[in-house]
Amino acid sequence: MKHKIIYLALATTVALLCLAGCGGYNLKSITLSASSNELKGLGGTSQLTATGNYSNFTSKDVSSRVKFTLTPEGTLDDGVTPLPTPPQSITVDGTGMLTAVDPGICTFTNIGTSTKPAFALTGWYKVVATFNGVSSQPLFIGMASAAGASGQCGP
Repeated sequence: MKHKIIYLALATTVALLCLAGCGGYNLKSITLSASSNELKGLGGTSQLTATGNYSNFTSKDVSSRVKFTLTPEGTLDDGVTPLPTPPQSITVDGTGMLTAVDPGICTFTNIGTSTKPAFALTGWYKVVATFNGVSSQPLFIGMASAAGASGQCGP
């Protein structure tokens, strides 16, 4: 009887260690954040961070393991021209670094005056991170990497 109890305790311990060490906890959600919600100037950057939230209530940075998807939505600052598909003015690398690249664009329009500008977004890039079939909430990134129709772009 003692051998059965010892064997059962040993088997349970091994199973729990494997569950903890072999990634047995399920990814429940991904929280996506960015160091900035706009890219300013050519070469402007924003670092994305994807945090995996697991069923054992732990969190882990999974930024280098997710697939980032960029979807253009809205228009350039003229309010008419749709943002190009696929995105041509923004890149994202394997670590989640967003970078504004040529051709520069503007997704802000001045709704104020020339002496007191006030800017509103006309378009943005929707960013989503996906890993193991789980997707994050979307983030929206504005672009101010080129002068707009008014000769300026963004706040």
